[in-house]
Amino acid sequence: MVKKILLNVVVLTLLLCMLTTTLAMAATTYTVQKGDTLAKIASKYGLTISELLSANPSIKNPELIYVGQKITIPATKMVTYSVQKGDTMYAIAKRFEISYTELLKANPNIKNPDMNYVGQKITIPDTKSLASYEQQVFELVNKERAARGLATFKYSNDLAYVARLKSQDMINKKYFSHTSPTYGSPFEMMEQFGLRFSAAGENIAYGQKTAAEVMSAWMNSPGHRANILSSAYTTIGVGVAKAANGTLYWTQMFMNPY
Repeated sequence: MVKKILLNVVVLTLLLCMLTTTLAMAATTYTVQKGDTLAKIASKYGLTISELLSANPSIKNPELIYVGQKITIPATKMVTYSVQKGDTMYAIAKRFEISYTELLKANPNIKNPDMNYVGQKITIPDTKSLASYEQQVFELVNKERAARGLATFKYSNDLAYVARLKSQDMINKKYFSHTSPTYGSPFEMMEQFGLRFSAAGENIAYGQKTAAEVMSAWMNSPGHRANILSSAYTTIGVGVAKAANGTLYWTQMFMNPY
């Protein structure tokens, strides 16, 4: 019953078609300017919001920053993580906002990903450029909404993680569809990762080289534009993955959580 209601609400169309981690930061400081948001600052420095918050534990509410506030910008990071008690490869992938597949590719010495031990060294692939694409898409979406007097979306790292998995899954399984052979429909996939919503939707694309290019394609497609400008959603997550040949796969996921 709920699924039928959700499917009626959503337009789904194809695009034309440790806590002690060994992260070491060489930091700089940025002074918040008028009009700044954490998302804008993160995008400016090619970071994710999570990376920015990790470097600034004093920020309890990421929506409340003020002009003149000093923000620590992590400039470099090591790509090694020491497994802690209770860690799994899935949990580590989510913590660093990368796909499970990307993590396994970066650690070919791990033959059985279900068997990890405390102190084991895990290589974390640097996906900063992809994270920057995701932040740029988020900002462009909200720019389109604000220009039309619509409420801007909140960003969900949990939803972005699912979107990133969807993009990687399309590469791994060589398909381009809203229905995944691994996870099923976007609704089923969100629910598998513990997300609950009263309305949800998805936009996908591949082949575009920049955030501006993919946003232009989506905004020029009625179904995709309807999702981006919909008043049924309050939250967005963006996921980008790169195929071996360099092709980028893009996923936007939208929802109204409850």
